[in-house]
Amino acid sequence: MPRRYVARATIRAFSGLIRGKRVKKVYLRNLFRYYSFYTGGFVLFLFTLAVAEFMGMPEQWIGWVFMAATISLYAGIGIMSRTSDVDEYYVAGRRVPAVYNGMATGADWMSAASFIGMAGTLYAKGYDGLAFVVGWTGGYVLVALLLAPYLRKFGQFTIPDFIGARYGGNLARSIAVLGAILASFTYVTAQIYGVGIVTSRFLGIAFETGVFVGLAGILVCSFLGGMRAVTWTQVAQYIILIIAYLVPVVFMSYKVTSVPLPQLVYGSVMQELEERERVLMADPAQEEVRRAYAARAVMLEQRLRDQPGAASAQREQWQRAMKAAQEKSQPIHPHAEAFPGADEAQRGEARRNFLALAFCLMVGTAALPHVLMRYYTTPSVREARESVFWSLFFIFLLYFTAPAYAVFAKYEVYTNVIGTAIAELPSWVASWTKVGLVAVEDINRDGILQLAELTLNPDVIVLATPEIAGLPYVVAGLVAAGGLAAALSTADGLLLTIANALSHDVYFQMINPNATTTRRLAISKTVLLGVAVVAAWVASLRPDTILSMVAWAFSIAGACFFPALVLGIFWRRATRQGAVAGMLTGLGLTLYYLVGVKFMGMEKWWGIGDVSAGVFGIPAGFLVILVVSLFTSMPDKTTRDLVEQIRYPALSGARKAPPIQSSQDG
Repeated sequence: MPRRYVARATIRAFSGLIRGKRVKKVYLRNLFRYYSFYTGGFVLFLFTLAVAEFMGMPEQWIGWVFMAATISLYAGIGIMSRTSDVDEYYVAGRRVPAVYNGMATGADWMSAASFIGMAGTLYAKGYDGLAFVVGWTGGYVLVALLLAPYLRKFGQFTIPDFIGARYGGNLARSIAVLGAILASFTYVTAQIYGVGIVTSRFLGIAFETGVFVGLAGILVCSFLGGMRAVTWTQVAQYIILIIAYLVPVVFMSYKVTSVPLPQLVYGSVMQELEERERVLMADPAQEEVRRAYAARAVMLEQRLRDQPGAASAQREQWQRAMKAAQEKSQPIHPHAEAFPGADEAQRGEARRNFLALAFCLMVGTAALPHVLMRYYTTPSVREARESVFWSLFFIFLLYFTAPAYAVFAKYEVYTNVIGTAIAELPSWVASWTKVGLVAVEDINRDGILQLAELTLNPDVIVLATPEIAGLPYVVAGLVAAGGLAAALSTADGLLLTIANALSHDVYFQMINPNATTTRRLAISKTVLLGVAVVAAWVASLRPDTILSMVAWAFSIAGACFFPALVLGIFWRRATRQGAVAGMLTGLGLTLYYLVGVKFMGMEKWWGIGDVSAGVFGIPAGFLVILVVSLFTSMPDKTTRDLVEQIRYPALSGARKAPPIQSSQDG
C-alpha cells in the first residue's frame, strides 16, 4: 500500500479519536450541568417547603408534596428517556460514563435495606450488625477483582447470557434464569415493602394501599425506557437519597455534640451511651419488667403444652408471643459488645452467625444479577473497572454514616424516651404505632416506660430519626423522600432484571430467536408489569423485615451464580454438566435450608440462621462443579477460546461477543 494512503488512514483515525474525545467531553459537561441544576432546584424546593411549614402548612400536606414532587420528577426522566432500541432498553446504549454509572450503581445498591434497614439493624444488634457493612463492602471488592471487567468484555445483556454462552445449551441458561428470578423477586418484594412503609406513614394511608401507590412510581421509569430510563433516574435518586440520609444525622450530631460531623464524633457519644446502658441494667424497675416478661413466656410455654389441639393459627400466635416475651426478658445487650451470650456456647453461635452472614452478603453482592448488569452499560472495560471504584465511593458515604445513625438514635431514645410517663410520650411514638412499627406495653402498670416495654422495629429507626431528634417535619418528609428514592431505584433495576431474563433469555434465546425488537420489548414490559403487581401483593402480606428478605436474596444469588461465574471465567476445564449440577445443588440446598428453618420449624445446622442459608449452598456449588467437571469431557475449543478472550480484556473497549452454542449441548 502506498505511503500516502497509510498516512491518510492514520490521519483519519487520529482525527476520529480527537472528535470522539471532544464529543465525550461535551457529553460529560452537559450531564454535569443538568444534574447540577437538578441538585440546586431540589435544595430550593426544600427551602420553600421549610418556609411553608414555618407559615403553618400541615404535616400531611408536606408528606403529599414530597411524594408527588419526587415521583413526578422520576416519571419525567423516565418519559424523556423512553426508547424502543434494544441496546438502549437493555444496557443504556453502553455509553454511561464511569462516574455516573457508579452513582447509578450506588442508588441501585442502596436499597430500602441499606437506607431504611441498615441503621436499624445496627441499632438493634450493635456490633453484630456490622456484618452487613463488612459483607456488602467486601462484595464490591469481589466484583472489581473477579467479575465486572470480564463480564463487560463478554458484552451481552444479562447474566444468563453469559451462563448460556460459557457453558452451552438451554439447560444452564434456564437454571440461571430461575436463579435470577428467585433472587430478584425476593429482593424487589423487600423494596416494595419499604415503599409501603414510607407511603403509609407520610401520606396517612393504609399500608396495603401505600404498597400499590408506590408501585406506580416504580413502574413509570422501568416500563417506558428500560435500562436507559432506570440509569438516569437512579442518578437523580442517588442525589436525593444521600442528601436525605445525611441531613438528619448531621443535625442530631450538632444537637448532641455541637459538631456537625457525626461520622467523626459518634465514638464519644457511644461512651455516654454505654454509661446509660449500665444505669438501665442496674435499675430495679427494668429488672421488674424483665421478670414480668419471663413469667409471661413461661405461661405461654405451658399453654402450648396443655392445649396441643388448639388451632394452628392460635398456636402460631402463642409461639410468636412466647418468643417475643423471652427476648424482652433478657438483659440489655451492650451496643459495643461483640458476639453477646450468656455463656461460651451462645457467644460461639453468635460469632458463627456473624461470619456466615458476612460471607453470604459478600458473595451474594458479587452475584446479584441487577448489580452485575450495570457493568454492561459502560463504554469500555476500563470504565467498568472505574465505575466499581465510584460505586464504592458513593456507597461509602452511606455506610460510613449508618453506625453514627444507630448510636445517635439509641442515645436519644435511652435519654429522652425511656423513663418518661407513658401518657407524655412524644407524638412520633403514636404516629409510628399506627403503622405497626412501634409498640408500647405497660406490663408492670407503673405508668412509666421501661426499655423492654418499648418495641421498635428496626425499619423505623432512620425514618423516625428526624421526629426522635425533634427536627422540623420537613426534614422527616425529606427522609421519607430519600427512603422512597432508595426503594424505587433498586426496585426498578430488579424488575428490569426479571423482565429481561424472561423476554430475552427465555423468549428470544430459546423460543423465538427471530422475534422483532417491538415484540421483544412488548413482552418485557408485559412481564415487568405482571411481576410488579405480584411482588406488591406479596409485600402487602408483610412476610418479614426488609433486611431479612434482602439477606435471603443474597444467599440465593450467591449459591446459584457465584461458583458458576467465577469458575466459568477462571477455569477453562469447567463443563456444562458441572455448571448445571453445581447451580442446582447450590440453589436447591440454600432453598431447602432457608424454607425449612424459616417456615417449617427445621432445626438449625450449627445454629446458623435462615438469613445465612447460602453458607451451605455456595461451597456445595463450588465442590460439585469441580468434581463433575473433572469427570466429564473437556469443553470444546470454541468455549475455551471464549474463556481466553474474556480473561484478558482489552482496556480500550470490548467487542460484543455473540452467544455461543457449544457442542456440549445435549
